[in-house]
Amino acid sequence: MLKIQLVATLAVAVAALIISGLNASVSAMLGGASVLLGALAAMAIAKRSTSNEDPTAILVNLLKAEAVKILVIIILLVIIFNMYKQLVPFALIAGLAAAALFSGAALSKLKV
Repeated sequence: MLKIQLVATLAVAVAALIISGLNASVSAMLGGASVLLGALAAMAIAKRSTSNEDPTAILVNLLKAEAVKILVIIILLVIIFNMYKQLVPFALIAGLAAAALFSGAALSKLKV
């Protein structure tokens, strides 16, 4: 899943570089990176219950992982908006959306 998200983010960053320049490309990479780092944090939380077979515990752990993912993304976006003064908001959102959409597409292909 992370590989697909990274490729999608890079594709958006290259398109942003061609269309709008370096700042747009960096913005797209930062948007995608926030989703990737959120997914990594969620993965770390979700792996904690791999040995537990109780459906309720698994569901609670998955909900915790999703909450951590969203919290990490929000925190990173706030930091990016405050620190990167040449930010191109549309490119940031495009990178974020590409990574997030492919995250959902990868999850729909899982055989659980």
